[in-house]
Amino acid sequence: MSSRSAQAAGPATSCWLLRGSDGRLSAYAPADAGLLRWTEQQPGGPDWTGPEFIEAPGLTHATLAQGPDAYIHLITRRSTARGVELMHATQYQTGRPFGPWHSLGNPHKDEQRGRGIGVPAAVVCAEGRVHVFVRNAGRGVSLRRQAKSGKWEGWKDLKGSHLTDALPAAVALQGRVELLAPAEKQLSRWDQEEPGGDFAEAEPFAVPAVAGSLTGLCTADGRATYFGCAPGNTGVTAHRTGADALALGGAPDGGPVAVLRTPIEGHDCTVLAHRARSGRPAIAACPTEGEADGLWWTETGEPSLGAPALAVDAQGRVVLASIAEDGTLRVARQKAEPGLALAAWTRA
Repeated sequence: MSSRSAQAAGPATSCWLLRGSDGRLSAYAPADAGLLRWTEQQPGGPDWTGPEFIEAPGLTHATLAQGPDAYIHLITRRSTARGVELMHATQYQTGRPFGPWHSLGNPHKDEQRGRGIGVPAAVVCAEGRVHVFVRNAGRGVSLRRQAKSGKWEGWKDLKGSHLTDALPAAVALQGRVELLAPAEKQLSRWDQEEPGGDFAEAEPFAVPAVAGSLTGLCTADGRATYFGCAPGNTGVTAHRTGADALALGGAPDGGPVAVLRTPIEGHDCTVLAHRARSGRPAIAACPTEGEADGLWWTETGEPSLGAPALAVDAQGRVVLASIAEDGTLRVARQKAEPGLALAAWTRA
């Protein structure tokens, strides 16, 4: 299939706009039997190449993760006549092809149970080790990760129960990794006591969130904040250990929230975006861990497919991206003026 015949669909995660080691941004969107990729022609744009088609036969879900080395890891859930397996490939340089596919298998040896796994989440720790989490057939969590040598360890059952079939949220916190997974009546949490150590269940968040809407962000040394949609899509919420859930307003459609931490006018800020019930992207910002002071959401651009994404380009500007209803990539960049004003949207 060529890129001309492939049609982009709505991203199911908000992590699909990533900056490589050369400063150029790449955007990824699911398509039939693969993904589409757009790449900036030069750091900071404004022109893009693509979309290029990345073949992934049997693809039912794709997750992207990026580590300190800027390598981009693609983890897919693939269904075949023989069952379900997770696959991994790595993009080492911006705009270059992904390396060969490597099968991560399935946490279950039984084919029927193996078909019951959820969608994968992935995160890369400070040491560059990829961690892949998936809800297993027993409705707990299973983990497969790279060892220090780079080789993949076997699957480990982290236990847990009553998890929903939705994407968990994994965050790298300095040397440690933390996982939040939506359950029926709570948000279950796992963490590590030390870098590279075993995972153990931690104190859950008692307030649930819409399945598939959670995104995590490191907001302080060793601490994460998770942003998602409140039950009933009544607004965006923030969840952080040691604090009650905070209502942040907005009118989300229940999809994943995009999050970004970056300086704005010299202040440490968190930028958030979601697809509003109108179908248009909505964006807001606040001082990092200062959500209680309130956010002001602004809808912008035209109706989109799936979740929007956020990144910082090579010139330090916030970039908001979406997939328009015609399947094309649309981009809005921060203006060179105080605050978080966006310039006009452009088509890549």
